[in-house]
Amino acid sequence: MKKVLAIILGGGAGTRLYPLTKLRAKPAVPLAGKYRLIDIPVSNCINAEILKIYVLTQFNSASLNRHLTRTYNFTGFHDGFVEVLAAQQTTENPSWFQGTADAVRQYGWLFDEWDVDEYLILSGDHLYRMDYSDFVKRHRETGADITLSVVPIDEKRASSFGLMKINDNGRIVDFAEKPKGEELKQMQVDTSILGLNPEQAKESPYIASMGIYVFNKKALNDLLKNNPEQTDFGKEIIPGAAKDYNLQAYLFKGYWEDIGTIEAFYEANLALNRQPRPRFSFYNEKAPIYTRARNLPPTKVLNSNITESMISEGCMIKDCRIHNSVLGIRSRIETDCVVEDSLLMGADYYESLDDRQSLLDQGKIPIGIGKGSTIRRAIIDKNARIGRNVTIVNKENIEESNREDEGFYIRNGIVVAIKNAIIPDGTVI
Repeated sequence: MKKVLAIILGGGAGTRLYPLTKLRAKPAVPLAGKYRLIDIPVSNCINAEILKIYVLTQFNSASLNRHLTRTYNFTGFHDGFVEVLAAQQTTENPSWFQGTADAVRQYGWLFDEWDVDEYLILSGDHLYRMDYSDFVKRHRETGADITLSVVPIDEKRASSFGLMKINDNGRIVDFAEKPKGEELKQMQVDTSILGLNPEQAKESPYIASMGIYVFNKKALNDLLKNNPEQTDFGKEIIPGAAKDYNLQAYLFKGYWEDIGTIEAFYEANLALNRQPRPRFSFYNEKAPIYTRARNLPPTKVLNSNITESMISEGCMIKDCRIHNSVLGIRSRIETDCVVEDSLLMGADYYESLDDRQSLLDQGKIPIGIGKGSTIRRAIIDKNARIGRNVTIVNKENIEESNREDEGFYIRNGIVVAIKNAIIPDGTVI
């Protein structure tokens, strides 16, 4: 794997995840209480011993850069690195990144300096655990120019994805973007060719791209150089290469979730609480998900009822009820609160008892969830100040609402309190 260079695409402005992306790049959005989205592909790389990793981004990259710098420092052990490459304007490329392929094209001069055989192109906003070494081995064994990781899809969900068709040798010969009707039926394939048993192949006769690829170095360089007008891998570069290049499919049979929307992000986080077996688990000693070590104290729980929830380090929870929720680092919940079906991202710092009392004496609100508040089906971003006796339950069942001036949005029916929001005492949402 020393001959593989990983390139993680940080994505665009992250509008589908807004307001979580208001002050941070999409890969820097907190996940499962203590992680960031970027920790998933980076950890998968480290576990596969792929240790040369670039992350391309152009929006709100400060917090992402800070997280990566503090978390992944390989200096002194080997020549591995994790480095952010932000979009930049040059005399040759006066424009910002125009798409996934254009982002890689603009930094091609840097990638060329490495003595590698393959580029592993990854997305920064997916939740899954994959051994990339198996992915690369499949690429080499088939003599492919490009290998796409694909997931088997049933007919019900197939029309929501970009689909591919393969021949008997597993070579990709056709593409269709979210086909329907007769066009959808034409995209059926025998997925047993890729490793599914006959029963599984019958249930899932379609294959969809995960948006991650292995390119031979020369193939990628030639495609980017010869097609300067093409800016996107999934929509232009790869479909256009199918005729002249050997494109192969690698079937991934594990859990994979694209969490690029508020609803998908919310559901993926709460799904971690499922029993007896969540679809994705962080409890895997052989393939851990890494993140920044913060040296926080243990969580303190006083006379509380907590069920089916994940509680991160450094939290303080008093006399409250928490059900099916995820609490991020340094979360603070005062007495007589109810938190259900919610994701609390916690805080970046603590306020001392004296500081908290001083704020209360001034009629201001400390960080955390104030006494007597109720929160259901909500996302509370970091450093939010929720006052006393606040009710956040989407009382009027509103599907979409922009109330940024009041400190929150409603997306897909989910209330999202923005980072650093201040919600006054007694507010009902």
